[in-house]
Parts: sequence; structure tokens; C-alpha cells
Amino acid sequence: MKTVKKAIIPSAGLGTRFLPATKAMPKEMLPILEKPTIQYIVEEAIASGIEDIIIVTGKGKRAIEDHFDRNFELEETLIKRGKLGLLEKVRQPSEVEIHYIRQKEPKGLGHAVWCARKFIGNEPFAVLLGDDIVRSDQPALKQLIEQFDVTQSSIVGVQMVEDYDTQRYGIVDPGLKEGKLYQVNNFVEKPKLGTAPSNLAIMGRYVFNPEIFDFIASQDTGADGEIQLTDAIQRMNQVQSVYAFDFSGRRYDVGERLGFVKTTIDFALEDQLIREELLNYLVRKIEEVKLADKSLGYNYQKME
Repeated sequence: MKTVKKAIIPSAGLGTRFLPATKAMPKEMLPILEKPTIQYIVEEAIASGIEDIIIVTGKGKRAIEDHFDRNFELEETLIKRGKLGLLEKVRQPSEVEIHYIRQKEPKGLGHAVWCARKFIGNEPFAVLLGDDIVRSDQPALKQLIEQFDVTQSSIVGVQMVEDYDTQRYGIVDPGLKEGKLYQVNNFVEKPKLGTAPSNLAIMGRYVFNPEIFDFIASQDTGADGEIQLTDAIQRMNQVQSVYAFDFSGRRYDVGERLGFVKTTIDFALEDQLIREELLNYLVRKIEEVKLADKSLGYNYQKME
């Protein structure tokens, strides 16, 4: 029986939603509190039993490699100053064996995954997208791997979204359902508003059999003029079943500004060192904003 021990983390995007910050800094290195977003993704992969990780990077992404490498000068300084707690946090990312390959042209998510085909070989593998952080009792990817161990079929992780958000995601047209596992009739990439076949959106976690590379290799460009992974999944599903699994956990969208701010606030409220002061600040700030907006004619009654 095949199982999943390798994972791809595509990280070659330009991060245009966060310009100018991402002009010189990879968006994957933008921190949620003190930890870069990509470290949350790597930690989920490891907690799910992944042993080999390859990160697909692009130009200007060297900071990702540096983050997961040792920094002996910094470590020595922390040792001399007796800051052993910080030393452990600094060393933790470098304890993981990570490989890297560059996507030389920005041809889309499908092409980024295809770039790692030689590293994967003829094995099943996982894909984790850096825009999605998932907090759950059991890692989201682990939930998909357990389903793969039973079905031996490719699986995409899905969750429900609001109608107005369906145009932002790959959407599944679900068939028969068993528990939280769906057979899928069709996969649709970023359907126009009002045309989505369901509200089940693909949420940045995948487990694939290696045959997906054949479909990506022959895939024409799709939405946004890029080689879309969802389009290749749709074609693969016509030959061998690809399932959808509604995984448990709270998903944070850190790929857009509002989601990034919400994630930062939520994570900060879990930090006991700053929780009380932050809560007091938020209460005061909300009252200040409401008072100011009231003078301009805004009405917050619905929010209350």
C-alpha cells in the first residue's frame, strides 16, 4: 500500500497583494507575530508525517532558504547572552531537511507543482499552499493522508465558503458523499459569480498520485493566463477518481490583506503575554472608531 512521505510547497508567487513590502521580501516570510507564515506550513507537513519537503521558489526568494538554514553567528551570540529560549526558536526551523527548486517563469500553480516532478518520482505526494494556515486538533494534511491510505486515490481538501467568495477558488461539483468524503463530478477553477456548482472550495491542501504530472504537462493555460492546477485535476478526474474531503479545522487566509490582519489578531489573542493589553487596546480602539464614524453618519447597529 502506498503512503505519502513527500510534500511540495509552492512559494514562487510575486506577492503583489502585499507590495511594496514584497518587493524585496518573499510574502511567505511575512510574519504572523514572530513566525514567518511558511514556517506554519512546514510544521503542519512534519506533524502530518512528511519526511521530505521541496519548496518551489522564484527570483528574490533566497530569504526562505536562509530561514531554514543554520545561523551560527546568531546562535553563538544568543548562547553567550544566555537567551536559550530564543536559541531554541532560532534553531527549530533548521532542524528540518528541506530541498529547493526554482520556477524560472511565473506560469502558475500547476507549473510550480510540475517543477518538482523529479524530486517526487513515482510516489504519491502532498501539496501545501502557503496562503492557507489551518489550526486543528489533527493537522489538515494528516486528515487527507488518512483518507488516501484508505482510497489510494488523489484527494483535495475543501471547506465551505460564502457565495460571494466562490469566484476566488477552485470549486468542486460534488457527487456521492460518505461522511466528509465526496466523489467529485467536476472541478471548476474560479467560476464567475453566480455560476459555482457548490460552495465547497479547494483550500490549499492536496494529496496526489504521481500521474497528476502527466496531466499538468499537457495542460493549456486557463484562468489568469496560467497553467491552473485545478484544470489538470479536472482532466485527471475523468480518468481516475479524485476525491474531495471536507477537513476539520479553522482555516486562515493569509494571502490577502484583511485575512492576514485577522490572523495576526487571532494569534496575538492566544499569546498570554500580550492578550490582556491587546484586548484593552482593541476595546478602546473600536469605541474611538465608532464614535468618529458616527459623526460622519455611519451606523454600526447591525454589528452590535
